[in-house]
Amino acid sequence: MTYVITTPCIDVQDQACVEVCPVDCIHFDEGKDRMLYINPDECIDCGACEPACPVTAIFSEDDVPGDQAPFKEINVLWYSDKDDARAKVAAISPA
Repeated sequence: MTYVITTPCIDVQDQACVEVCPVDCIHFDEGKDRMLYINPDECIDCGACEPACPVTAIFSEDDVPGDQAPFKEINVLWYSDKDDARAKVAAISPA
């Protein structure tokens, strides 16, 4: 299991979660991404990021609200196809 970043992070990109992550598994490309992403292969499921998020954008994979379910795939996808992940974010929340 892993943690997932969802809609409230879009266009906010507060990095408090990055600062508390003990394994540095939260990434984004500054100037290109509208949100941050959690690498499911690196996440150790410690939960440190969840309470650090000021916009309540981070959920345990099992607790992601139904309307935010696409972000399970989007977080994973960013690590193999950043452009496709960015397109999915844009489709959900147009700029």
